[in-house]
Parts: sequence; C-alpha cells; structure tokens
Amino acid sequence: MSTAPAGRVVTLTANPSLDRTLVLPGPLARGTVVRLGPSSTEPGGKGVNVARAVAAAGADVVSVLPAADTDPIVTLLHALGLELATVPVGAAVRTNYTLTEPDGTTTKLNEPGAFLDDAVRASLTEALHRHATDARWVVLSGSLPPGAPVDWYAALVRSLRDTSVRVAVDTSEAPLLALLAAGPDAAPDLLKPNAEELAQLTGVPEAELTGDPAALAAAVGRLHEQGVAEVLLTLGADGAVLSTSDGELWSAHPPEIAVRSTVGAGDCSLAGYVLADLAGAPPAERLRTAVAYGAASASLPGSAVPTPAQVDGAAVRVTAGVAGTSTASTVPVPAAGRDSR
Repeated sequence: MSTAPAGRVVTLTANPSLDRTLVLPGPLARGTVVRLGPSSTEPGGKGVNVARAVAAAGADVVSVLPAADTDPIVTLLHALGLELATVPVGAAVRTNYTLTEPDGTTTKLNEPGAFLDDAVRASLTEALHRHATDARWVVLSGSLPPGAPVDWYAALVRSLRDTSVRVAVDTSEAPLLALLAAGPDAAPDLLKPNAEELAQLTGVPEAELTGDPAALAAAVGRLHEQGVAEVLLTLGADGAVLSTSDGELWSAHPPEIAVRSTVGAGDCSLAGYVLADLAGAPPAERLRTAVAYGAASASLPGSAVPTPAQVDGAAVRVTAGVAGTSTASTVPVPAAGRDSR
C-alpha cells in the first residue's frame, strides 16, 4: 500500500496473552526430553493480532485490552508502536504456548486468562465506545476470560448501535452461540467463523459443510437470516468464502506456501478484509486481500504478522459462488489494483 488506508479501527481483546512459540526439532514425542530450537515471545490475543496487522499496513488502530501498565504485553505493544487503551487488572496477562513442528503442525496450550469483574468490564466498554465514536470498524475478537458473561459480545454489539461504526466478531463456542441466539439487533456487520464454528452455529456436521458446497452455502445463508450482514468463512488451506446479505457469494483459493505457523492466520485474514474495506474495495477484493493476508501470516514463524510487502493478492484466485457448485464462475476475478475492464 502506497498510502495508509483511511479510517480508524478499534479492536477489543478481552483475553490477551503473551504468545510463547516453542520450535520442535521433529514431531512431538510425549514423555521425552526435547531440545527446542529458537523460540520467541510476542504479544497476542486475537484482537491484538488484528491490531498488529492493521498497524503494519499504516492504518489508524487502537487496541483495547485489560492489562496493567507494567505488564510485559504493554511494554511489547508500545515497542511495536501500537496505540493502546488499557484497563488495569490485578493479575498478569496469561501466557499461551504454541508447539510448532517442522511440517507446520501446531499444538496450542492456552491459559485461561485474568478474571474480569463488573468494574473492569464497564471500563473496557467505556474505552471501546470512546474510541468507536469516530472509527470505521470495531473488531471484537477471541475467547472471553473468567468473569465475563457468555453474552457479553452480544451486549457490546447492541451498545454500539448508537454509533456509525461497523462491527466484526471473531469468537467461538459458547460466546459465538450466545451472539447468534441474542437476536438480529445483536448480529454483527461481519462474522468470521471457520468451518468448525459454522457447524456449531448451524448444527450441520463439519464434514458435510466442507464436502458439499451447496450445504455450505445454505449454512452461511442461515447466518444472514439471523441478521449477520457479511460472513467471512475461513477454511484454512482451502481458502475462504465471503457471503453478503444481498446475495453475493465468492470463493478464494490461496497460493501454495510453506506453512511455518498457523497461529494468527485467521486474525490476519480478518485484518486484511478490514484493510481492504477501508480502501473502498468491493466484496471480491476484500475476500482476496483477506486470503492473501492469511496465507502470508501462515508463511511466517510464530504469531508474526505480515507487512503489505509480504502480501501477494495477485496469487489468490477468486471465483463467484462456492467452489464446486454449478453457480461458480470459471473466470478469476482480476487481482486487486488491476483494471477489470
């Protein structure tokens, strides 16, 4: 990107973490002594990952999170130049461990996170609203820590209705189910599930969704019926699908890459989508950028986020419809920035 995308992004990471990546010399052998390769520690949590990727593109982003000013995650994020809105908590930010094997297999060990009482949640909500008043996007990402009600994301989406901000949510399990069960007024503008989470939401087995494009399209359609405007369904090595409430449906296939770590790849996909929207890109190009960012992230070690120079949108193939269905186009959508005439 030659210029920074216009518009502010605000991310909420209710359950931030220090992401400790441990590099294994071979497949994990339980019960043995393992000599690790070079390891790293980076600030993490899904919203933090989104904010880091957005900031790396030169966009205006504020990261809202619970953490003491002296917490190591705050020091690391300040060192990266991120603008923070922190709410102090008594406990240290949790540490999550990622074991990476040479073939790209990752195993995650996640701690539960600091308890958020009513006062801390109220302060986080106030900070979120204060920065959302002049923002284009608010991104609510990740798991909820102990103390947070399961429907907190639904309540936050409702509370942001008095602003003009668009809201994206990326979560799973009980908070995701509660979000969609709360009704259309709590439905986000953008929901980013993966296939497992889509199966949780719709009751359709994951194998059926990934094996039957028509079933996948129907399942995504059910999310629109519940009030979700746009669905960015990430499918790992199979790319992603974008569906809009006005009936547009697109599929994107990533380039072949050497996977180094999948940690944060979905978060970078969401960041890419938001960045493309800030730049005024149409749906197909937003999807292209999302998949290009996810692929670039997966090619990097640990939870590193890509810069725009590392993102190759031209290598992503985008088609209309869900790949494999009779409505899928065989003509690739032009790469971002090219004249489509």
